[in-house]
Amino acid sequence: MKTIYISFIASRLGVKPWQVENCAEMLAEGGTVPFISRYRKEKTGGMDDAEVAEVAHWAGVFTEMEKRKETVLATIEAAGALTPELRTRIEDCTGATELEDIYLPWRPKRRTRATVAKELGLEPLADIMWGLRTRDIMASARPFVKGKVATIEDALAGARDIIAERLSETEVIRENLRGIYRSRRLISTVTRKGKDSPEAAKYRSYFSFSHPIASIPSHNLLAILRGESEGWLSYSIDADPVRCCKKIYYDFCQEHGYPAGALADQIHSAVDDAFERLLDPSITTSVISEAKEKADIESIAVFGDNLRQLLLEAPLGQKRILAIDPGFRNGCKTVCLDEHGGLLHHEIIFPHPPQSEKIKALMTVQELIEKYGIEAIAIGNGTASRETEEFMRKVVLPEGCKIWLVSEDGASIYSASEAARKEFPDEDVTVRGAVSIGRRLMDPLAELVKIDPKNLGIGQYQHDVDQTLLKEKLDYTVESCVNSVGVSLNTASPWLLAYVAGIGPSLASNIVAYRTGNGAFKSRAELLKVPRLGAKAFEQCAGFLRIRDAANPLDGSAVHPESYGIVDRMARDLGVSTRELVGNTELCSRIKAADYVTPEAGLPTIHDILKELAKPGLDPREQAGSFEFAADIHSIEDLRPGMELPGIITNITAFGAFVDIGLHDNGLLHVSEMGPRGTVPSKVVKLHQKLTVRVIGVDLERGRISLGMVRKTA
Repeated sequence: MKTIYISFIASRLGVKPWQVENCAEMLAEGGTVPFISRYRKEKTGGMDDAEVAEVAHWAGVFTEMEKRKETVLATIEAAGALTPELRTRIEDCTGATELEDIYLPWRPKRRTRATVAKELGLEPLADIMWGLRTRDIMASARPFVKGKVATIEDALAGARDIIAERLSETEVIRENLRGIYRSRRLISTVTRKGKDSPEAAKYRSYFSFSHPIASIPSHNLLAILRGESEGWLSYSIDADPVRCCKKIYYDFCQEHGYPAGALADQIHSAVDDAFERLLDPSITTSVISEAKEKADIESIAVFGDNLRQLLLEAPLGQKRILAIDPGFRNGCKTVCLDEHGGLLHHEIIFPHPPQSEKIKALMTVQELIEKYGIEAIAIGNGTASRETEEFMRKVVLPEGCKIWLVSEDGASIYSASEAARKEFPDEDVTVRGAVSIGRRLMDPLAELVKIDPKNLGIGQYQHDVDQTLLKEKLDYTVESCVNSVGVSLNTASPWLLAYVAGIGPSLASNIVAYRTGNGAFKSRAELLKVPRLGAKAFEQCAGFLRIRDAANPLDGSAVHPESYGIVDRMARDLGVSTRELVGNTELCSRIKAADYVTPEAGLPTIHDILKELAKPGLDPREQAGSFEFAADIHSIEDLRPGMELPGIITNITAFGAFVDIGLHDNGLLHVSEMGPRGTVPSKVVKLHQKLTVRVIGVDLERGRISLGMVRKTA
């Protein structure tokens, strides 16, 4: 990677250039973000996975920029305009806007008014005016009156078109105007089409809206842009045309000198035309694009934070589960799962209207619980969820067996997916959906990786943001979560294995096929027998894969195989076996990290090894906790201002959090209710966090519930 790019990334991340250089080099050699951040801390200076991912992102950006620079240089060179100074400026660019501004005069463009004027032979007149090389503009224009140029005014008009285009392509003018526009306000108004349309009502807040573009909240901007694309809103930036034209004229004069007399009038006219016809729409688009890029990043960050919290939600663990996908008319789809998530039984019960077979359903569920040794109940939180929960509380449950409400967002997507068809080729979508609900309670991470994160009901304006950037962020987040938890090599699905560093879908399938044909892996080293899993892939993935009860206890830990020798030496020095050392906090406390530093493994690695030896294979996720809604609240009509109710966070956005209080419609806990101005919701609450809220307002017509926060309960 070029030095200019390394310096840019280092400055952005607040790290040293050598850290970025080493990181970029390892990424280029096939290193993965989890492996580099976990096992190469000496080379990166301790950069965390988010910083390494940022380097990976910018490495991709600058790779594409280098390709763009090749096109720019080739085009300008073909035009005979590439000077050494211009080449250096282009090669030293780190910003796409700057590069495109430099390229603009030579970039191929559609036919314009300036193009037509040039075809009429008026560019020499424009050159005379541009260089202020005349004292009598009328006399200078007269020779150009010929052919299709009927009058002197026609000649001057064509020359002005050429000058206007040149002004619009002048780098300093464009950047100075951007500075003005960035300091102005974004104005949003309702269109004629939207005034009387019920469909436009959701954008009512933006029918007459104004906010400084530099600080506009991401959700406001994305809503306005969506409303504009649907035809309900129009927007503009309130830059003062007079001030802007004065600035353009001043920038021209700084470069060329001050024109006088009639020539000054011609230049003023060209400036006015350039601003109104070319620069205003172009700079507005550019500044809005900048603001949207910022809004995209903020929204995608919210989505990523929500996804991380969702994936790292506390697992219940290996329990026998009765899972219910509730419903009214079509009944409650009920499945029984073994402790590994295997399907034991399924059927449909009808405890609710219109069938109302409550007694029969009660007897059926009771029999299933006893027959299959059920240890926990999972109920999807969609339609008929509250009614099904109340029904299940009439069932006699075994001691310790609790009822859990589980988010079913995306369950229907999974049930119709290729993954579900492969797992359950002989079952219909209703059974698959219920199985997914039960497995989510066991291990949310293992189940949710099978579903596109965009279908999980989290985030804000996910379809409006940069989809490439969103996918990059979500893929990184899933990969980060999977590798931070670690994966059981002998039980993990191919969908989970695919997110382990260095593996991917193809190798994941090969691992499962090998496991099926040869039985459980007995050691990490056996991975090298998997077809197409070579030394590099092994290096990247081995530390994140766990083998319980392996002959070598380190195979069940996060200690990388490359460091096994260091651990064996620690054990020998203590006079114990490696098995005796692993998990023995007292023995680990006797070890001096500095004694085991090698040229390959510095203090950061040794400290990580000691931390892992003390608690090998520790799952970083919290313990699962159950939750109950208020028993006397069944519809929005039951709500009254001032009521305090238990709730659970279902989604977090930049403007607040949505809270499930057991009704069809979630309530909104606005950011203003979380703390002082500037509070970031994701810093105050977490996804699926349990809390007590107060009802502030109820809008029955629009089904909206406003909430305030009383306290967080978990």
